[in-house]
Amino acid sequence: MNQTLLVELQTEELPPKALVKLGAAFAAGIANGLKARDFLEADSSVTTHATPRRLAVTITNVRDTSPDKSIREKVLPVSVALDKEGNPSAPLAKKLAALGFPDLTVDQLERAQDGKAESFFYTYTAAGSALAGAVQDVLGETVAKLPIPKVMSYQRPNGDTVQFVRPVHLLAALHGDQVLPVSLLGLDAGRTTMGHRFLSHGGPITVDHADNYAQVLEAEGKVLSSAEARKESIRTQLLEKAGADQVLMPESLLDEVAALVEWPVVYECRFEEEFLAVPQECLILTMQTNQKYFALTDSEGKLRSRFLIVSNIATDDPSAIVGGNERVVRPRLSDAKFFFEQDKKKTLESRLPQLASVVYHNKLGSQAERSERVTRLATYIATRLGFDAALAERGARLSKADLLTDMVGEFPELQGIMGTYYARHDGEHDEVAHAASEHYQPRFAGDALPATNTGLAVALADKLETLVGIWAIGLQPTGEKDPFALRRHALGIVRMLVEKRLPLSIADLLADAVTTFAGQAAFKDPRLDVTAFMLDRLRGMLRERGFSPNEVEAVLAQNPDRVDDVVQRLEAVQAFAALPEAASLAAANKRITNILKKNEEAMPKDARVEPGLLQDQAEKDLAAAVARVQPDVDAAFAAGDFSGTLKILAQLRDQVDAFFNDVMVMADDVALRNNRLALLASLHGMMNRVADISKLAA
Repeated sequence: MNQTLLVELQTEELPPKALVKLGAAFAAGIANGLKARDFLEADSSVTTHATPRRLAVTITNVRDTSPDKSIREKVLPVSVALDKEGNPSAPLAKKLAALGFPDLTVDQLERAQDGKAESFFYTYTAAGSALAGAVQDVLGETVAKLPIPKVMSYQRPNGDTVQFVRPVHLLAALHGDQVLPVSLLGLDAGRTTMGHRFLSHGGPITVDHADNYAQVLEAEGKVLSSAEARKESIRTQLLEKAGADQVLMPESLLDEVAALVEWPVVYECRFEEEFLAVPQECLILTMQTNQKYFALTDSEGKLRSRFLIVSNIATDDPSAIVGGNERVVRPRLSDAKFFFEQDKKKTLESRLPQLASVVYHNKLGSQAERSERVTRLATYIATRLGFDAALAERGARLSKADLLTDMVGEFPELQGIMGTYYARHDGEHDEVAHAASEHYQPRFAGDALPATNTGLAVALADKLETLVGIWAIGLQPTGEKDPFALRRHALGIVRMLVEKRLPLSIADLLADAVTTFAGQAAFKDPRLDVTAFMLDRLRGMLRERGFSPNEVEAVLAQNPDRVDDVVQRLEAVQAFAALPEAASLAAANKRITNILKKNEEAMPKDARVEPGLLQDQAEKDLAAAVARVQPDVDAAFAAGDFSGTLKILAQLRDQVDAFFNDVMVMADDVALRNNRLALLASLHGMMNRVADISKLAA
């Protein structure tokens, strides 16, 4: 009979950051194990239940016995099973006995082709197995594979030592309303669980039927068994309590808080207004990181002096809870205020000498040496772009000084942010202050790019120095390992070049970066590899934006040195690909590419089309057409009208098709052959100025 299955481990408080993964792995392990053993129906549904004090799963439509199965068992090759006279051999008797069929005769076996030889097979029906045995096996397998961050050893009341993430007190296993006779970690399964540590009546709660598990826990135990349900309850309550204010509720914080409570209740607390003089990022971070509180801001994003907490206790008089949390947060905010006031007593510039005592990397020197490289590189970049080089130099020089402040020492996540506050306090130029935080941008996929010219120059310099320096000492990414985030740095560089339309040569940028490492021991020039690495990141970025692989390759196959117009080229390629002439010209261009490549060495480097050597009408027509459109192509390309450039080239389709239909390129006459190759080379150069359109024919 099919019924809902419940399996639950009731535990001590589980680690909150691991709870969601543990719950998902527990449910998936049980479900997948039973599915593999054929105990689930096609419409069986799996529900994960995970709270601070339990891991559980309910699965609907679970069979009490797996179906009988027809099994075709290979016995032995005929050459082994029969002796020379064709009689059953001793190995056959031994094999049949091992399979559990000692009384079978050769006549009862199936003789069939098995690859190049023949073998004996036996088909029989295996009776289905009982659910309890399967659950016992699957439970053990699942627990052994759980992603437990750190195993705890503890003793059972009988003195046995067992291991799990936290001590387990109860095991429940129900199929419908029947207890399954399984055991785990020294516990026999029953039908009882425990409710909320404070809000339930305190004793065991009986689950009468697996279907009722979540409802019984909620009604009698004051426990929301679904982590997602608790998270959404918290979100709803936070929004209600926030009123007109905005509540800062990052998903990671919601997940963690939902893993700390079984019955979430949101209360409002306050702190003294004087703390608002501290940069709000500091206050928000300490509330979120240390206390798991939710900060509130007004409609303009300014921090409020009230905040929200999530409690595991529901009470009509929360004054003790509110007062306790307000007392707890006050020392944290006081520390932040103290750090801020102390840090302001020293300028960022006065801290720079201390960077010499901070190791960046043992092969690349100190943070002071790195800062000097970034400063030189930022100045080069600003000069190339026509930015204020003095501001770039100053912004880069001060960009790492806040690493030496007390606030960043306590909260490393605030590096850059605090630099901006302290630079403003020191009276630095606003762009210099912004560069302290902007040079870390983009910090992650989709993050904003630097908004100021100085921030942009320093950000490029910082990422280029890291990419080139770390690569040069042999620590480039391998597989999934990228401890220095070089993929993120490379993507940040290409994003800035592309999205900010910066007219910078990748070769020049890397050459400037390499120059800053002059005299550095163990430095191996990585420019070729880093260029390919950056273009590969660019490929991925462009594909994510919806361009096809063929379109991307059409533009990047030429290894462009500048990428500021790469999106515009791709858009032009897309428009060209939609033209009726595109397929024919792409195929022709591919053919031309192959011809020129095969004759690269034999063809004179300065070959020009000689009109007097044009014989066939088709080649005369093509030469005339190329000469006719050349000025228009040059003008459109010079104006940056890439789409117009390719549309002009589409006019050549008929002449190109006729040329390949009527003209023998590889003529016996060397002069004639070279003239035709020169014509194709001229056409090829013109056709591929925007992109290698032959890639569209791939």
